[in-house]
Amino acid sequence: MKVFAILIIVGVMIFGSLSVNAQEIEDDGYNPNSVHPIHENDIMYKKRVWRRMDLREKQNQPFFAFNNEVTKIMIEAVMKGDLYAYQSDSLSNRYTKEQFEEQLTIPELGGGLSDEEKALGFSEDDGWGDSGWGDEGDSDAEEQEVISDLFLPNQVNVLEIMEDIIFDKKRSRLYYDIQTIKLVLPPELFDTGLEKVVATFRYKDLEELFRKTPHAYWFNPQNSREHKNLSDAFALRLFKANLVKVENPEDSYIVDIYNKSPKQGIMASQWLENEIIEYEHNLWEF
Repeated sequence: MKVFAILIIVGVMIFGSLSVNAQEIEDDGYNPNSVHPIHENDIMYKKRVWRRMDLREKQNQPFFAFNNEVTKIMIEAVMKGDLYAYQSDSLSNRYTKEQFEEQLTIPELGGGLSDEEKALGFSEDDGWGDSGWGDEGDSDAEEQEVISDLFLPNQVNVLEIMEDIIFDKKRSRLYYDIQTIKLVLPPELFDTGLEKVVATFRYKDLEELFRKTPHAYWFNPQNSREHKNLSDAFALRLFKANLVKVENPEDSYIVDIYNKSPKQGIMASQWLENEIIEYEHNLWEF
């Protein structure tokens, strides 16, 4: 009986030890989404920001070289199953390949009935509704089917970058730690004038993808010998991306906070960017 009791106690101790170790591994003080994580005890200052990167701008064109667009590399990787696409910045829910394709699909109506025609009783089952005009097998009926296609990678020309600005007190350095990148379809592609977010990607996954993809390079127009891997280009901050949101209680974009005019929103974005630069500068005066 004593031996049985001892075995139970030992089993409880071992199970408790495994649970503690598992918890320590799960929460070890490092951000699992960071390429170069910094321990939370070494973080003196941290601010999360969102930036909009228009790949059509001159400074960003090396990321968008013909037939070697960064968006093409990302989309092809998802289609091959080499990259996960997520539904939001939280990175909690993934898209399936079919859902991702649906996000990129352009629906086109080829000669369908208008709302007024449908209200008058016409049907899309045949050419002229129930009146008996035309044949059900008429070739015109085929033209009424929905034709689906996918947006081309060079049409997905906007990236939204979410990153943490961190001051590491151990190394006395300010780091820009990219967390996620969104693929965004620009508003001019839609009649509504609203942009569409295709999917969100964990930057740590993208960094790994870029490293192992030979043609994933930043195009150097001045010297083709000095093309850089896209991971290095992002790390060196060779892109231009305007500040569009700084974390706030209402999760509002800058243009929503400073909304008296478009000009005010643009000026506020630059002002907040200068504040971040000034904060970094002032750190060295103490």
